[in-house]
Amino acid sequence: MGRRSDVCRGDRPAVDAMTYLDDLASEIERRIPRDLVPEVTSALLFRLYALLALVKGTAVTASDVHNAWAVWMREQDPDHRSIKPFEELDVEMQAFDDPFVLAIRVVAESRI
Repeated sequence: MGRRSDVCRGDRPAVDAMTYLDDLASEIERRIPRDLVPEVTSALLFRLYALLALVKGTAVTASDVHNAWAVWMREQDPDHRSIKPFEELDVEMQAFDDPFVLAIRVVAESRI
């Protein structure tokens, strides 16, 4: 049996096809209004949202979504003013996560 560390070293051949995470990520992204999708490369962000769909399913919260976004944003703009705990954001900023929560829940529900 292979070890997980083997994959990190690149011992497995590259796969050109989309993975199940990419499929979920695409489903989630399609449910987001275009004006809310980041203009910069967002593949990792939507893969993180796909992970939330798998591990949290319909129980995903706005705080979960914000935490995934914060991980992604840390790579994009490490000094972004909204990289802080969800509870410290004002109500208007918290509301930005709502469409993503809904999209993740819808995709998770469709997978049950």
